[in-house]
Amino acid sequence: MLKVGVLGAGHLGKIHLRLLNESPKYKLVGFYDPDDINGKKVANEFGYTYFDNINKLIDAVDVVDIVTPTLSHFDCAKKAMEKGRHVFIEKPITNTSEEAEELLILEKKYNVKGQVGHVERFNPAFSAVKDKIKNPMFIETHRLAEFNPRGTDVPVVLDLMIHDIDAILSVVNSKVKQINASGVSVISNSPDIANARIEFENGCVANLTASRISLKNMRKSRFFQRDSYISVDFLEKKVEVVKMKDAPEIPGDFDMVLQNAEGEKKQIYFENPTISANNAILDELETFADAINNNTTPVVSLYQGTQALKVALQVIASFEKK
Repeated sequence: MLKVGVLGAGHLGKIHLRLLNESPKYKLVGFYDPDDINGKKVANEFGYTYFDNINKLIDAVDVVDIVTPTLSHFDCAKKAMEKGRHVFIEKPITNTSEEAEELLILEKKYNVKGQVGHVERFNPAFSAVKDKIKNPMFIETHRLAEFNPRGTDVPVVLDLMIHDIDAILSVVNSKVKQINASGVSVISNSPDIANARIEFENGCVANLTASRISLKNMRKSRFFQRDSYISVDFLEKKVEVVKMKDAPEIPGDFDMVLQNAEGEKKQIYFENPTISANNAILDELETFADAINNNTTPVVSLYQGTQALKVALQVIASFEKK
């Protein structure tokens, strides 16, 4: 069991504390929160050990789980890594790409591992079809959320869209060529609605929409590739896989057959991948423990978290130019 400590005891921090406390792969040593009143309240309510000094907690553990506001991610991770501690960092990895790049240097220098909390990678719907997404050429995502004041300290791109950016980068094996984006501030001082068109060098195009002032919640992605269409509903944890193959010479009565302008006939058929129920946050934390114990690369490495942040910042830069 790896000794772990949590930095930050807000809404998500309390979820991490509960799951780490229940996990057989970790021994929860305690937590630190800069708000002394909140720290003592959480300790009294749940029985976790509260450290009033961040350095004392880091000294007492093997792994530091950083669930603090984005602005403090870099400083917290740097302190932990310089003491040889592995770090799990909630998304986005840091506030700037320069900070993220420095963490990559520290990771190698101190021979530690890091993982970024892009939890949708562990969504059972995405896990069920990820291996079927091969060379997608058009991707469309919608991530819409009802308004919640929590999270409005950052643009909607870093709050919501970055989930889809990371998922897309994990399945598109190509570099980003060009980004065009628009963002609108409605309630917050930073954009609440954003749309981005990301073009990749291999010809793939991704069209992403994110909003945090929607009347209903939606988290859907659609992947179009040669001879197949894959839809992932991250919210409902459902998938739809529609494929095409060469039609038989004599189709059956219930076969769905399409003919294109060139006269080629294709048969449409459906696949129903098995979706296994899971707790995505627990899975991301436990796979990180596995990566440390087995000396393997974490599922969402600091490098991948850095790439997602860089694209997200390019999106923001694109609509700031306008």
